[in-house]
Amino acid sequence: MGSQIHPFLATSPLSRLFSPLRRLPRFRADVLVVGSGAAGLASALESAERGLHVMVLCKGGVEDTNTRYAQGGIAAAVGLDDAPDLHAADTQQVGYGLCDQSVVSSLTEAAPSTMDWLIEMGTRFDRNPDGTLSLGKEGGHRVARILHSAGTATGLELQRSLHARARSHPKIDFIPRTTAVDLLKDAEGKVAGLMAFLYRNGENLPEEVLFEASAVVLATGGGGQIFRETTNPHLATGDGLAMALRAGAVLRDLEFVQFHPTTLYLAGAARFLISEVTRGAGAILRDRNGHAFMKEVHADAELAPRDIVSRAISRRMVETGDTHVYLDLSPITEPQEKFPSLAKIAQEFGMNLAEDSIPVRPAVHYFVGGIQSDLQGRTSVDGLWATGECASTGFHGANRMGSNSLLEGLVHGRSVGQAVAQSFSASHRRFLFPMAATTTLTSSAELNLPDMTYSLKSLMWRQVGMERDAAGLEDALGRLRDWESYLARLGAFTPAAVEVVNMVQVGAALTQSALFREESRGAHFRTDFPDTVSSWQRHSLLDYSSETLHLRSSPLLNSTPTLPTVDC
Repeated sequence: MGSQIHPFLATSPLSRLFSPLRRLPRFRADVLVVGSGAAGLASALESAERGLHVMVLCKGGVEDTNTRYAQGGIAAAVGLDDAPDLHAADTQQVGYGLCDQSVVSSLTEAAPSTMDWLIEMGTRFDRNPDGTLSLGKEGGHRVARILHSAGTATGLELQRSLHARARSHPKIDFIPRTTAVDLLKDAEGKVAGLMAFLYRNGENLPEEVLFEASAVVLATGGGGQIFRETTNPHLATGDGLAMALRAGAVLRDLEFVQFHPTTLYLAGAARFLISEVTRGAGAILRDRNGHAFMKEVHADAELAPRDIVSRAISRRMVETGDTHVYLDLSPITEPQEKFPSLAKIAQEFGMNLAEDSIPVRPAVHYFVGGIQSDLQGRTSVDGLWATGECASTGFHGANRMGSNSLLEGLVHGRSVGQAVAQSFSASHRRFLFPMAATTTLTSSAELNLPDMTYSLKSLMWRQVGMERDAAGLEDALGRLRDWESYLARLGAFTPAAVEVVNMVQVGAALTQSALFREESRGAHFRTDFPDTVSSWQRHSLLDYSSETLHLRSSPLLNSTPTLPTVDC
């Protein structure tokens, strides 16, 4: 795919809509961490422990994060029948040849000590009657290695313990209700801060403000809200990805979007995620006729990798003419006690887990690709770091294995915080490069942002979803480019408009990446290119240079064969 001028960047970067920098209120810190989930707080804690002043910017409330809603658990080789090299081999198997072997080894080796770190700070994991950790099993894992809290409330407990530790740290300040807009660079091209909308003291009108720091760590999560069906909270609009792209950072492997196979599907109900732990405990997927179909699809049946289970459900829905399939928890002894959160939701809709099958269907769950980031979180732009779901470290490859995301956020987040502290020097601080201002968008036309958001979600779900082809992707890309140009000329400059801009830009980047990869691999499936091709055992890279789009691939320097031979 050749280069081209990008319509939005060529006409009106968001940062040019701000007031002149010299007029903005300024906040200064050694480190800015954008995002208060597991990765962001792990990074903040490590930097603060090394004496740096850290500001954590929160888009909503301090605990409004993807982490809080994570139900599965944290994978770590802490069992007697397990070892980090086995965990690494399973991770690489599910990654379909795109994992970075050194990154996988590093993160899986650090997993047990990271669990000790969490327990030391007060994180409460489920335990057996004898006091040992209760370990679950999920798809792709050969042994039980999933630590969990209250069955399916692991994210909530993790958010609680990390937030409590960070809140009590004298070097960490939380800034809630802050919408980061654009990264800023100094005269030498180093990221040295960002512009944001800040709601102060309960006010309903946001203020334009400037944050300065020697390092900016993006820990903004994914962008599930770009799609119609998602398990992500409403704040997950791809903000970090879009800001990094506009700043010139390289994004990698955006085409790999993981769908969670089982979300509650009832009219009027939120898309409540039903954890893979339920299938690990024995729950069975059945179609409308009661047929258990997964055993015909994969040897591991319900515990096959998530991409396989999601596509199997989607195809069964088409074959049976239904809008969903069913999750049967009756084989599990006392499912209400094992999964209290799910039991409560089911009861609210008149269902009993022990007797009634739960209607489920897939939904977008996790962005496997993201901002290219090394083992210490460095991106291709000096001064900018990335960790967690918004980063692409090489850990997940082409498809994330269940419960590896919280592990990556914790281990990598800690590494990022340590690396930021090691690289810190007060002499690195530079004055931000002055920018010209265009304070308003002049147009008599108005955009209906909710309508554009709905149109975007429907388009992405329909044409850039679980199964893709060139015709659908090309049509979607044309529409998205049109919308970008509308936003460049007509969009109101508000926090809501910033979200829509970010969603459209990330949607376009994702669609371009999916069109670029002419094969099927992991979480990316092309009906017109259904095979996994060895020549495509490469990363897709996307970035802008001088407002020109570049999409290319790079070989893997440290990887396993395309389909590693591991007996699952």
